[in-house]
Amino acid sequence: MPLKLGAYTACLHDRPLVDALDVLRDNGLRSVEVNTGGFLPAPHCPVDLLLSSSRARDDYLATFAERGMELTGLNCNGNPLNPLPGVGPKHAHDLRRSIELAGLLGVRTVVTMSGTPGSDPDAKYPSWVVNPWDGVYLDVLDYQWGVAVEFWKDIDALARAHDVRVAIEMHPHNLVFSPVTLTRLVEATGAANLGAEMDPSHLMWQGMDVPACIRHLGPLVFHAAAKDAALCPGVDVRGVLDSSFARVPADAPEKVPTGIGYWCGAWPSDPAWKFVAVGLGHDTAYWTRFLAALAEVDPDMPVNIEHEDADYSRVDGLARSAATLHAAAADL
Repeated sequence: MPLKLGAYTACLHDRPLVDALDVLRDNGLRSVEVNTGGFLPAPHCPVDLLLSSSRARDDYLATFAERGMELTGLNCNGNPLNPLPGVGPKHAHDLRRSIELAGLLGVRTVVTMSGTPGSDPDAKYPSWVVNPWDGVYLDVLDYQWGVAVEFWKDIDALARAHDVRVAIEMHPHNLVFSPVTLTRLVEATGAANLGAEMDPSHLMWQGMDVPACIRHLGPLVFHAAAKDAALCPGVDVRGVLDSSFARVPADAPEKVPTGIGYWCGAWPSDPAWKFVAVGLGHDTAYWTRFLAALAEVDPDMPVNIEHEDADYSRVDGLARSAATLHAAAADL
């Protein structure tokens, strides 16, 4: 199987890098993606040290090579266009540093999100427009795309200077949340080093045909995640654009940060959809079709598990996802 099967280590943030790598290796995984900023801290990548020391970079890469593993991506998911002063500028700074570090490490890909600006130059908060049937929201989108194009032209130039490709996760709450919007960003910027990180989970709950999305984007797919999603009974009355989330208590353990003073909300008890371990939302045959479509684009593409199934522990969920992914690969 030529595709590089692996995992994003954010789900193992509670243990040192070497221990996280051992968990991946025990599950037959060889490709590794680590966090370098944005929404999440970077427990498995000392960014400052690696930017400043070639010896540290050599030692860091040796940690992977000694275990027969490859660092295939740096992940800096965030909202670099957020108008909040404690969020957007920091995430943009983290992204630029991640691109520079990827170039120094010889890592081909940085994964991130497109971001979402506010509705106008005076907006305090980001504003995600989903269905602009009212013309005022077309005005909002015109402004937002203007902000995004200027920012991403600069990022594309930086990526080209460091010989790095930036793979954008098509994620709700971002201007780029579908193949159509991904293509629009690339065309509007004239970018050579911007493309897609094919995380199928968000396309699944939006009702898209993921293999068709891969073939639609073709060579714009740079990198992939193995992450599953399932529709739940709550979708009958909530629909997939449900907003019935709640605030997480200030003292809740393991809150997931999204910016200074902000955290991910709590899901409703009967959600419309949820993330599940690979194979629990879509069967092995589906994942075989997913891998086959990716291999058509790039037979050496990294496919990294992103485990976010709250019904399983970090290790058990990763193991279950890995078993499905290996079975799907064997069926190619």
